[in-house]
Amino acid sequence: MTQTIDILVLGGGPAGSAAAKRAADLGLSVAIIDKAVFPRDKLCGGMLSGRSIRALEALFAGQSSVPKALVSRDILFRWAGAEVAEFQAPHDLTLTMRYDFDAELQRHAVENGAKTFYGARDIALDPDKNQIRADGQILNYRVLIGADGANSQVARTLFGRAMNPKTIGFGLEVEVPHASLNMAPHVQIDFRAVNWGYGWVFPKSGGWTIGVGGLLSRNPDMKSRMADYLTSVGVDPGSAKVKGHHLPFGDYRKIPGRKNVLLAGDAAGLVDPLTGEGIAYALESGALAVEAAKTALDLGKPEHAIRHYRKALQPQFSELANAVFLRRLAFLPRLEGLFRDRLTHSERLRTAFFNLLDGQESYDSLKRQARSKTLAALPTGFWRR
Repeated sequence: MTQTIDILVLGGGPAGSAAAKRAADLGLSVAIIDKAVFPRDKLCGGMLSGRSIRALEALFAGQSSVPKALVSRDILFRWAGAEVAEFQAPHDLTLTMRYDFDAELQRHAVENGAKTFYGARDIALDPDKNQIRADGQILNYRVLIGADGANSQVARTLFGRAMNPKTIGFGLEVEVPHASLNMAPHVQIDFRAVNWGYGWVFPKSGGWTIGVGGLLSRNPDMKSRMADYLTSVGVDPGSAKVKGHHLPFGDYRKIPGRKNVLLAGDAAGLVDPLTGEGIAYALESGALAVEAAKTALDLGKPEHAIRHYRKALQPQFSELANAVFLRRLAFLPRLEGLFRDRLTHSERLRTAFFNLLDGQESYDSLKRQARSKTLAALPTGFWRR
């Protein structure tokens, strides 16, 4: 039996759940396909910024809460394992497990009318026919939203590959119970745990999430760097079950889809390469994709959905472009000493980092505030690159 659905979502993470909930709110029929059955594990630090919480509240209007949340402002900055600053963040940080968080979002998407096709192992896409075959069942769609992560099958179908191996990131992560790690429950960020990336230790209600992530091309020894990082925070690398996954790291898609097929969240590369913010981008882009689809469908031109979506994403694109630019400054070898000194002594820089994460400050304003001594340290021609 063939079904035709207004919005078909491939991928059930935050971007997919946000898309499904927004579609239901707009009176569109919607279904989610995912290879997993929820709850399921997901590599992610699981930290929600104020921006993420606001996006969650806007979408779910108080229906959805963050399960097993631990809220903290206690921060410890590290540099290559050495402690450089301990302080209070200006905004709350909410820490949870994606295993629980994604399942909670899924539950509310379903309660609001989304159909689900979980555990689908054999998924074939045919954009020319506006059709997906999932385990032998054919689903026709008016608009397809690929919210299926960094290894997106939808992106591979449209563009031949899901990611650029030269610019993709990679993360490694472990979960550690409270009993096996004796340390203060600070949110820890290590700005030189890996090259062109960082390490994190996030306290959770049931333990700790510890990981490293950065540009894969700059870290051919990521596993050994992870082992070193675990050792530096008091975890025996041999006792930890490490999981890994590709991560978007600033290489967002300027054209996130084609015609009536749109990419959202990690599938579109919407992750901040400096703060690591991805959940807010996922929630926002999932909703924006559906709103663009609704506009196109109301005009009787579903193939124009990508035009409306690209326009809606321009603010996010602008911020990510500035983040990518400033990342080059942050990891420029000749500026390392200056950057470490500012992290250690500058309350303004530390506050700016968390204001960016919270959505209270823009990269554009930070870029314009660059001091003359920073500019003087740059190589000739840097600004023209």
